[in-house]
Amino acid sequence: MNKLIEIPLYRIAHCRAGDKGDRSNISVIAWRPEFYTVLVNQVTIESVRLHFSFRNPGKITRYLLPNIHAMNLVIDEVLDGGVNQALNLDSHGKALSYWLLDMNVSTPAEWKPLLAGPVEE
Repeated sequence: MNKLIEIPLYRIAHCRAGDKGDRSNISVIAWRPEFYTVLVNQVTIESVRLHFSFRNPGKITRYLLPNIHAMNLVIDEVLDGGVNQALNLDSHGKALSYWLLDMNVSTPAEWKPLLAGPVEE
């Protein structure tokens, strides 16, 4: 039986992000093709909604891009009305992608040597 370890998403993926009005667009790209299944199975609409619950997101749409081992998340009503209306200093696009990368996911323990970031003992 494979042992699972819990890690932050940034150990297996990176993001690109932007915003338009009150919508955040976050692309999540696996560092390696084998990591893509973790994205598909664990970075779901429900898990993203829970992770961003403090922002009260509206509709979340997830587009899977298997040929490039990535996904695109479109999160509505998550930017305090948009850049021009928000009183929050940095609640927009790129900042939210870093928040997403801090979400925990489970991976097989044998992937440890493949993970980005420091090796943990």
